[in-house]
Amino acid sequence: MQEEILLQISLKIKERRKELGITVQELADKAEVSKGLISQIENSRTIPSLMVLMDIIKSLEIDLNSFFKNINFHKKDAPVLVKRKDQYQKFEKEQAVGFNYSRILTKNIKFSTADFVLLELEVNAHRPMVKTEAFEFKYMIEGKVEYQFSKKKVILEKGDSMLFDGRLSHTPVNIGHTKALMLVVYFFE
Repeated sequence: MQEEILLQISLKIKERRKELGITVQELADKAEVSKGLISQIENSRTIPSLMVLMDIIKSLEIDLNSFFKNINFHKKDAPVLVKRKDQYQKFEKEQAVGFNYSRILTKNIKFSTADFVLLELEVNAHRPMVKTEAFEFKYMIEGKVEYQFSKKKVILEKGDSMLFDGRLSHTPVNIGHTKALMLVVYFFE
């Protein structure tokens, strides 16, 4: 199984458990497994066997088809993936007090080099459309930017992020009234 699929399954288990208002221990008791196993599954640290996974899903009082309905098993994603700050997944780690984790993006991309860059755009900054031989991840730290692609425009504001294939023609335009600042990660294949 791919890491992304496992992450989707673990997040779905945790979300459903919280919807039902039950603790990790209560779910473990219902599924007849250990509390530690449920915790490891919810935090994407272990892969349950098929039978254990089915017992957990039944214990969550959800139909198997419903559980797997929105899980993306396909490798082919849209060429541009936008994630808004309110879509980030909050998660907890064991023995961590006062640590607030938000999973921005998990994407399985094979690469040999990753380049992390802070990009600051002046209010009147401009350039022609470009292509990059890399996947590009953008995280908006400050400001408001419109990303222009050949057939699409995407507005990103503070806290938003986006992943796309840099081989698509693109350029950012600062549409705010102040400098825009973003973290850019290039994943070169």
